[in-house]
Amino acid sequence: MLEDLKQCARSLKAETFALYLAARHPETSWYAKLLVAAIVAYAFSPIDLIPDFVPVLGYLDDLVLIPIGIAVAIRMVPPLVWAECREQAREAMFNGKPVSRAAATVIILIWVALAALCAVWAYQAFLPTRGLR
Repeated sequence: MLEDLKQCARSLKAETFALYLAARHPETSWYAKLLVAAIVAYAFSPIDLIPDFVPVLGYLDDLVLIPIGIAVAIRMVPPLVWAECREQAREAMFNGKPVSRAAATVIILIWVALAALCAVWAYQAFLPTRGLR
């Protein structure tokens, strides 16, 4: 059973990478590219909508949202493009996992910006008000 789950996870990663390739394909429509890019970015992101440490709900996005998003995105990609991208993804996964340093950099920058905004908010919220005694 554990081996079946591992195979399913590998398959999901390959499908996600195939979607990434489909988003870059010139025959994919712009609205499909937009949706596919958002789903792939979220799937490859180490940051979840609901953190995994939250009981039960933490894995909800991994088990429900991502597969549903992938299923919808696959239907939006033209069949010939999907077949081509899927084969390219299988070859790439066989040769080694794809790594995107640009995506990691963007995610880190987003988290740094959010942390800075939270720090500014906390500073303003807890700053003693002057003139009131």
